[in-house]
Amino acid sequence: MVGMSQAPFHILLVEDEPVIRELVRSMLSDGTVDVVCAANGLEGLKLARSRTFHLILMDVVLPQLDGISACRILKSDPVTATVPLYMLTAKAKKSDMESATLAGADGYIHKPFRGAELMALVERLRMAPPRSEPA
Repeated sequence: MVGMSQAPFHILLVEDEPVIRELVRSMLSDGTVDVVCAANGLEGLKLARSRTFHLILMDVVLPQLDGISACRILKSDPVTATVPLYMLTAKAKKSDMESATLAGADGYIHKPFRGAELMALVERLRMAPPRSEPA
């Protein structure tokens, strides 16, 4: 296999529930996928700006800064705007999904989620050509 395909794929998970953080981390981390976790919106924002991630998974209901606000901030920042950001949440009303889309979220994964759904998303993004940087 080509060396590029084995480059680490970095995921930021912003989730306040320790059990879900550990579940997602253990499910996705496989040596070529690295999952970094934040327990609240402000910590997630800080981490997202401090290093390069290939995917951000974010809960909607978070302490200190909710996921919709954090998404809006990240999508308006040229440094983080091109990073795919998926909401990972139990908030499943149509209005919740519309709020996430308006804030710039690239997708919405409902809790309880299936492990296969998350793994397929990561695999799809790993195989996709890199997004171009904003001008």
